[in-house]
Amino acid sequence: MSTGAIIMLVISIVIVWGGLIGAILLLRAHPEDSDLPEAGSGRYGPPRR
Repeated sequence: MSTGAIIMLVISIVIVWGGLIGAILLLRAHPEDSDLPEAGSGRYGPPRR
């Protein structure tokens, strides 16, 4: 592998894993969104036929 390919590989790995770690930290800080309706409330259920 060339030097440029290795640098791009390292950058892409840092971006992917950094995004994953950032998402985990965000979800740990804000675990639940209370604005969403309860499951099974029927408000956003499948369309009726």
